[in-house]
Amino acid sequence: MANFDREFVQTMRNALEDVMAKVPSGYATLPIKIYLAECILKAAAQGIKNYPELVAAAAAQIQIAISLFN
Repeated sequence: MANFDREFVQTMRNALEDVMAKVPSGYATLPIKIYLAECILKAAAQGIKNYPELVAAAAAQIQIAISLFN
């Protein structure tokens, strides 16, 4: 399991909030937020440390998340 410092954890949190802002309001549910957070964590575990790339990795999964949880 990967260890992330506090600063990077905050970066991932900020990325999640930005991604959630892209989710249509009617679909911005807790299960979708959890799914997208997992996408960010997986990207980070694979070595993506760049904020825009973390956002892009999760944003690319929004439609999948919506289809899975609605």
